[in-house]
Amino acid sequence: MGRFAEIQERAEKRKGGADGLKALLPKMPDHDALRALSDDRILSEMTRYVFYAGFVRNVIDSKWPGFEAAFSGFDPAFLNLAPDDYWHDLTSDTRVIRNGAKIMSVRANAQFVRRLADEHGSAGRFFADWPLEDQIGLLAVLDKQANRLGGMTGQYLLRALGRDGFVMSHDVLACLRLSGLPISESKPGKKDLRLIQERFNAWHAETGLPFTHLSRICAFSVGMPGGEDEAD
Repeated sequence: MGRFAEIQERAEKRKGGADGLKALLPKMPDHDALRALSDDRILSEMTRYVFYAGFVRNVIDSKWPGFEAAFSGFDPAFLNLAPDDYWHDLTSDTRVIRNGAKIMSVRANAQFVRRLADEHGSAGRFFADWPLEDQIGLLAVLDKQANRLGGMTGQYLLRALGRDGFVMSHDVLACLRLSGLPISESKPGKKDLRLIQERFNAWHAETGLPFTHLSRICAFSVGMPGGEDEAD
């Protein structure tokens, strides 16, 4: 396995040196802030990322105040008791994107958030306290127990919530293969996911960098400089 320092050096050369690369890195993850995040804000972000999938993000963001109003501030306690008519009416509500399946995902995810709160004190505590070295396990929870939060949607959601973690984008996967990791050229399978987690764990131990920064540096080390695909 190549040292992560080699990947970072390659990224620095492509991004104008160490200072140039540093300027492109996201802020440090704050798990204390995530732990304190209220359940309604967790559900709000879940919904935002469900609706992002397949839509232009700017369109969703421009309508977001309407989403907040239409979904009653994303209060899980209220939404868990809302009758069928409430959800039916939302499918014709012009304040939101009228996609019936995604609207109903809010109902399912309100139930998911409420379960997390009942079992862990809050959904924020659950996400913040899940072991850093097992992001793959956390993604599996989102895939199996939440609604429409599998795959890349779940990965970007965790990043948006402020949890430290990596994103398995095209560029990140290319970087991992370039480092010698024997993973599939197609969608990662279970064995690939385990190998990816182990590699990021090793890089974290080697550098002390947060997984979020490891992921972003990895992405910046491959592809066309400044290209649209250069992202995690």
